[in-house]
Amino acid sequence: MPVLGGHPQALINGQGVDDSDVVFAMFGGRLGSPTPEAISGTVEEIDRALELGKPVHLYFSNGPLPRDVDPAQLAALNDFKRSMQERGILGEFSNSEQLNHEVWKAIEHDLQSLKLEDAPAAPTKPSGVEFMVQPDQEQQPNGFSKAGRPRYRTRRWLTITNSGNVDAHGVTYEQVGDSGLLLMTAGEPTVVHAGQTRRVNYELYAGAENPIMRINWVEAEESRHKDFHIG
Repeated sequence: MPVLGGHPQALINGQGVDDSDVVFAMFGGRLGSPTPEAISGTVEEIDRALELGKPVHLYFSNGPLPRDVDPAQLAALNDFKRSMQERGILGEFSNSEQLNHEVWKAIEHDLQSLKLEDAPAAPTKPSGVEFMVQPDQEQQPNGFSKAGRPRYRTRRWLTITNSGNVDAHGVTYEQVGDSGLLLMTAGEPTVVHAGQTRRVNYELYAGAENPIMRINWVEAEESRHKDFHIG
């Protein structure tokens, strides 16, 4: 709320942090602008919330960075992330869908632990089939160079979860267009039960831009599909 009478960050703290029950902070490629009390306004809000004993959840994006990212801001953010890793468990997200899922998970946890009066009911599972897709990767040893140095290759996979309350039948996966995505699947239709998670390995061609995967399934005797951007 626009109001005068103090430093803007102090006013934000009073309007937001002080009256809050739970604090969430999400970071992309910037830490933020410094304040008289901290290296950024968001960091000041986090510190104040911790001083007041409020639950604080931090999430850091591991998705692609914009081309105009500020190197100084990114370095400051990475330093801050390393410092916070010594103070607790941090969350990560690669897209808004995953962030939504992670935030609701934290809210459900906090509602139980805080036992808030007149707290809103936790969200129920979506009615029907509801797919969530999370890309993951890890470095694996892949022999040695002629100089004797270890080589590594990147193993990539998609964690696919049916977070709805209905089984998905006839499930298949396919890459959409010529986006540089190669899915490693048997191609045979399968069933993904409600609450079940599957893994699908994939590769990216050099120069891949905006790869898209499509999930096809049958629900209530109707063929359906949904596209996911693999960032």
